Amino acid sequence: MTKEVDKIVEKEMTFLDHLEELRWHIIRSLIGIIICASVVFIFKTFIFEEIIFAPKNSDFFTYRLFCWISDFSCFGPPDFQLITRQLGEQFFVHIKVSLWLGFVLASPIVFFEVWRFVKPGLYKEEKNAAKGLVLFCTLLFLAGVLFGYFVIAPFAITFLAGYQVGVDAINSPTLASYVNYMTMFTLPTGLVFELPILVYFLARVGLITHTMMKKYRRHAMVVILILAAVITPPDVLTQFLIGIPVFILYEISILIAKRTRAKYHPDEDEAV
Repeated sequence: MTKEVDKIVEKEMTFLDHLEELRWHIIRSLIGIIICASVVFIFKTFIFEEIIFAPKNSDFFTYRLFCWISDFSCFGPPDFQLITRQLGEQFFVHIKVSLWLGFVLASPIVFFEVWRFVKPGLYKEEKNAAKGLVLFCTLLFLAGVLFGYFVIAPFAITFLAGYQVGVDAINSPTLASYVNYMTMFTLPTGLVFELPILVYFLARVGLITHTMMKKYRRHAMVVILILAAVITPPDVLTQFLIGIPVFILYEISILIAKRTRAKYHPDEDEAV
């Protein structure tokens, strides 16, 4: 009886009530981000020397791994120094890095709050189908961030820092520029890795099918390359480094859409 009353109350919530509920979910997410960002801010030296600046050093894990695999695949970044051009650049970059890493560390909290906001509007079977959603969203997001950090960043830094148009042009990027590129290599990749989750829900409600995804595979490839060009620096190597795994995720999403349709829409005919 109590559950039925709660359901009626949920249905009778006004638009302003939903906004108030959303506000508290956002506040709790921000509190989690700020707490994690504060911890990152305190450990400044470790964060920058061991994490942020690591891909620009020749002893980074990715470079050592490729050199261990084969001398032919061995590569590494050129030696370059980061400079600052503005008085408060290091301080403001420190704050920016703390906030972004705070968001990454607090991503389970953020996804959990999003789920808590969406959950009351779902039916019982939809809630059951979405069990473990927060865990999968978090794992996919972190996998995307780590992929960007260990794969995209080393290749992109080696290419961009070593690219020259003449002997008079010396690569001395600013600290802010370096951090901005590191952000582009990681956070957007984490969001792109959520594609299978998005496809699952779209297939669950019948908006897309695996046949449709197969039919528009070539179109999807073009969109993926455009997306890679938007969220990465303007060099072909980096665009392919992010485009290839996203296309693999697209193929995996086709299988997810097929299984989801077979489970929830087995008797419906697909429009080819």
